[in-house]
Amino acid sequence: MPEQAPTTMSNIDAGRVTSRAGRRLKAPEWGALLLFLLAEIVFFSFNSPYFLTWPNGVNIVTALSITGILAAGGTILLIAGQFDLSVGSGTAFVALSFALAAQSLGIIPAVGIALLVGVGIGVLNGFLVTVVGVNALITTLGTLAIFRGLTLSIGGASSVRVTGFDWAIARPFFDIPMSAIVFLLIALVVAVVLSRTIFGRTIYAIGANENAARLVGIRTKRTLFFAFVISGLCMAATGLVSASQLGSTSGTTGVGLELAVVTAIILGGTSLKGGTGSMFGTILGLLIVGVLNNGMTLMNINSTWQQVAAGMLLILAVSFDQIRQRFIRS
Repeated sequence: MPEQAPTTMSNIDAGRVTSRAGRRLKAPEWGALLLFLLAEIVFFSFNSPYFLTWPNGVNIVTALSITGILAAGGTILLIAGQFDLSVGSGTAFVALSFALAAQSLGIIPAVGIALLVGVGIGVLNGFLVTVVGVNALITTLGTLAIFRGLTLSIGGASSVRVTGFDWAIARPFFDIPMSAIVFLLIALVVAVVLSRTIFGRTIYAIGANENAARLVGIRTKRTLFFAFVISGLCMAATGLVSASQLGSTSGTTGVGLELAVVTAIILGGTSLKGGTGSMFGTILGLLIVGVLNNGMTLMNINSTWQQVAAGMLLILAVSFDQIRQRFIRS
């Protein structure tokens, strides 16, 4: 019995060392993102007199609002080791459902229908992944195609107009549009949920080791199902924001959002393997992408090169994630 004390103390010391090492790893990671963002700001400030202004800063955040809302739900899922690639087509289908319902039923009932449609998409994805057992990547690739096809089939090639629903472009505080305010509020809620709640801790536990989480009594399937429902709610929010911003919706609404969302989340430090990440990191990733696109636009660089830059950022983010994982294991 006396010989067990040194072993116990050794384990405690090892835990403290591991904890300190974890803190040391996080600081340089966030520091690198902040430095990269600062370098972008300095570069574009010298190349455009309009970049470092309050209106342009508001424009950057506003342009990120739809991607940011989807990234909030996507961050929860990716920390848990899951994907949702149906966010772009889901947003389009929600916006179309709202627009058609608004024409026949009015705005208020249409909002309720849009929320139900978004939740329904999340329920479908969650059911297929957690109950049927289909891989999340395959499931959401399938639902991506389903809801994009439904949007094009039902809505046709023309745009469907929405009138009397322009709340997202209102600027109640400091000239900031409501769409950006909604994004910031959702990001704050998700950050608190991930860092301060039991649900957030279970999401990290499932992402780190799902089998171990199940063995200690965590209801992993129920938690993951709820995470997909949250992603569906985010689609409902973005569908409503998109319809309000544009005053219409079409079959091409939300095209490419999947790439933008995944790029921002991974660039922000959330691992593809799950178990690590934060909403703050995702916001940094969003800002890096948003500042890059905005700065290139102000410099009159062709939009096609912005797509090239987004693809390169995704590859760099995944490569950085792999290097970080090897460094942690060593």
